Amino acid sequence: NTLNMPGSTRSFEFAKRLVQRGDTVYMVTANWQGQSKGSFSKEWGINVYWAPIRYANKMNFIARIFSYISYIGYVMIIGKKLKFDLIIASSTPLTVAIPALWFKRLKGKKIVFEVRDLWPQLPVAIGALKSSILIKVAKLLERKTYENSEQVIVLSTGMQSELKGMIPEHKLSVVTNLSDLDKFQVSEKTGLDFRRNFPGILNNPLVVYTGAFGQINGVTYLIEIAREMKKINSNVRFILAGAGYEKEKMEKQSKQFDLLNKSLFIIDYLPKDKVPNLLSAAAITTSFFIDLPEMEHNSANKFFDGLAAGKPIMINYGGWQAELLKQSGAGFNITKNDPIKAAKKLNEVITNDRMLNQMGLASRKLAKLFDINTNYRKFEKVIDRAYYS
Repeated sequence: NTLNMPGSTRSFEFAKRLVQRGDTVYMVTANWQGQSKGSFSKEWGINVYWAPIRYANKMNFIARIFSYISYIGYVMIIGKKLKFDLIIASSTPLTVAIPALWFKRLKGKKIVFEVRDLWPQLPVAIGALKSSILIKVAKLLERKTYENSEQVIVLSTGMQSELKGMIPEHKLSVVTNLSDLDKFQVSEKTGLDFRRNFPGILNNPLVVYTGAFGQINGVTYLIEIAREMKKINSNVRFILAGAGYEKEKMEKQSKQFDLLNKSLFIIDYLPKDKVPNLLSAAAITTSFFIDLPEMEHNSANKFFDGLAAGKPIMINYGGWQAELLKQSGAGFNITKNDPIKAAKKLNEVITNDRMLNQMGLASRKLAKLFDINTNYRKFEKVIDRAYYS
C-alpha cells in the first residue's frame, strides 16, 4: 500500500528508504483493487509488480486460500525474470515463504523473513485452520522457513518470546509497526473540518476506531459500549472507519441499538494519508480484538497511528501494548467482555480534560520510540546482517 491507499504502508516506507540509499527494490505484491491483469509501476523508485489477485478482509477462508495460492504462482513467474541478491518475505500469510524458499534453492539467494502475525498459531486459535493434516503441514512450513532464513523479524516482544525456542537469538530481531510522527502532526483545525462532515458531532467528545472489521477484531464490542455510553453520557460520539467481514453485522447492530448516524457513524476505509485528519478530530483512539490470548502479541497499525497522533489509546486486550500504556500513561485498558464496565471507564476518562491531556502528551512521547526512521534503521541493520553473513 502507498499513502493514497488504505491499510499498512510498512513495506512501502521501508522500501522507499532502501531506494534512497541506493538499492534496487522489486516489490511483488497483491493489487488491492483486484484488477484483472497484472501491472507494473514505479512508486518512489520502487519497481512494483501488482498481482491481478483480489484480496479483502470480507472474504471467507476458502477465498483467502485461493488468493494465497494464486499469489505464490504470480511471484514465481515474476521472480524468475528478475535479478536480485536478497529476498525479503513479509508475512501474513505464512504461504509467502513458499516462493522465498523456492528462490533460495533455485538462485541461491538469502532470505529475511518478516513475521507480521504468528502463523499457523493464529488461524488455529480462531478455528480457521482445523484439519490436523493442514496444521502439520503449516507447522512444517513454519519450521523450514525459520531454518532457511538468515534473519527473522518479528513485530513485537510477545512474538519474540513465542519464537525464542524455535529460532536462535542471533537470527531474531524485533522491529515493531510504525508511528509516522511527521504526517500525523496535523492542526486542530484539520480535525474540526473533518467533524463538519458528520451531523451533531462538532463539539462532542469523539471516540475513533480505524482498521479492519474482521472477525478477529471484535469491533461489535465497541458498538455495545456505545449503546451503554448513550445511557450514561449521550454527548459522546463514535466514528468507526474501515471495512471487512463483519461490516454488515455492525451496521445492523447499530441500527438495532438506534445509534447509526446519530451517535455512531460507520464509514469506509480512509487512505493512509487521510487517517491523520480523522485522528486529529478524536478525543480517544482505539484498538480492539476478540478475547484471544494469541492476539496479545499483535502489533496493530491503529495503535501506532494513535501514538503518532498524540491521542489517548483505549484497548481491550492484554500483552505488551497494554503494558506499554500502563507504564507510559499513554492510554488505558477496558474489560474484555463487559460493555457496562467498559462504558463507565471510558466516560471516566473522556470527561476528564486533564487526564486526556496528560495521556495525549505521554502518547506523543511514546511514539518517538516507534518512529519510522528509528525502526527503519533497525530494519536496515537486519537485512545488511543477512546479506553479509
